[in-house]
Amino acid sequence: MPEGPIVVVGMPGVVPAGTDLVVGGRRHLEGAPGRHLVIGGDLGPVLDAIAAEPGRVCVLASGDPGFFGIVRALAERFGPEALDVQPAVSSVALAFARLGLPWDDAVVVSAHGRPLPAAARMAAAAGKAAVLTSPDAPPEALGKELLTLGARHRRAVVCSRLGLAREAVTSVDLAGLAGGTWDPLSVVVLLDAEVADRPALAWGLPDGEFAHRDGMITKAEVRAVALGKLALPPAGVLWDVGAGSGSVAIECARLCPGLRVVAVERDGEQAERIRANAADHGVAVEVAVGEAPATLAGLPDPDRAFVGGGGLDVLDAVMARLAPGGRAVACFAALDRAAAAAARLGHLVQVGVSRGAVLPDGGVRLAAENPVFVAWGPAE
Repeated sequence: MPEGPIVVVGMPGVVPAGTDLVVGGRRHLEGAPGRHLVIGGDLGPVLDAIAAEPGRVCVLASGDPGFFGIVRALAERFGPEALDVQPAVSSVALAFARLGLPWDDAVVVSAHGRPLPAAARMAAAAGKAAVLTSPDAPPEALGKELLTLGARHRRAVVCSRLGLAREAVTSVDLAGLAGGTWDPLSVVVLLDAEVADRPALAWGLPDGEFAHRDGMITKAEVRAVALGKLALPPAGVLWDVGAGSGSVAIECARLCPGLRVVAVERDGEQAERIRANAADHGVAVEVAVGEAPATLAGLPDPDRAFVGGGGLDVLDAVMARLAPGGRAVACFAALDRAAAAAARLGHLVQVGVSRGAVLPDGGVRLAAENPVFVAWGPAE
């Protein structure tokens, strides 16, 4: 271990006197005293070098190093008690300050060390967001992802080199963001999105909230049960196979914006309907048009999968692709198929729903829906 605590300084900051090894990005190390160690893409060798250093170590980082910064990695390796963190104003705080806007209602996402599509999905679902970009995920790449996802932000502000001599704050639309060439180490602030206010924990939405063909939709009550059995994670990949109107996929994307949701549908007209429904609900759903199981070959392995159409061969193909710890949920109208699915998945429930219907005299009767069988469980 180094001598004394590892001092972590947010820039602009001062390297303590007597420091032997200064660690940071190239731009941070310019003019810094002591021996230099440049932080590259792989933190492992840097952390090993810090551990092997017998002298005093100072790590330089942008703004607040505890805010999507290097403090996390240092604390995991050396323990929080080994650190002396001296933060400066974070780049996100500076970005919103330059715009004269509050940011307590903003979603903050980092594209450092995570797939850009995942960061873009989180930002696309927010009315106000700030995205920290990187050389592997520059602002223009973020813009392209947001356009692909159908994000509705009317303004994007690229804030580069904040607090430095060549600081730049440029306001564009999403097309301008995607078509420009920007400093990769920027904060992109997304504003003025057309995002409707909805209860955060509403699911099993009414059937009428989705355009569908001839009643070809997973009914609201069945959908609510299926969503519960899916046990949605905050991130990962979800398939909705035989998606129809896309109601399950859309509700999953709405409940967990960090999920990459892929709707698989063989009918081109239905696929367009899914896209329209997703746009109406302001969520990001990818649509793969084609017959399952063949179409599944080109998709990333799912952490969760809902099978609303196709036979047992489709369910088998889905189960074969589930990621470790994954879960599948399948709905059936026929008991024999449901029993066979339960033999594979382990669990089965019948959902029988009777909806209230008003009689001409003002009374109420119960109108029974066809029973649906829901099977769920992990792959063996």
